Amino acid sequence: MQHLQHTDQRVDQRLTDLEIKASFAEDMAEQLNQIIIRQQKQIDRLVGEVLQLREQSEQAAAGGPRQLRDDLPPHF
Repeated sequence: MQHLQHTDQRVDQRLTDLEIKASFAEDMAEQLNQIIIRQQKQIDRLVGEVLQLREQSEQAAAGGPRQLRDDLPPHF
């Protein structure tokens, strides 16, 4: 009888340990998911910026050679 109680306690402890590990794994998966969402937003923003810069570069190239005076701020 005592052996059975001891076995039940070990099984209960192992079950509790597994539940704790599963909980930590779920939390970690959610954190990683949030990181992925944030990184995808950053990637989307950066892709948009690259496309915009490429378009500006193409427009500048189509407009002919640039003069250094074109790059001066208006107050010079």
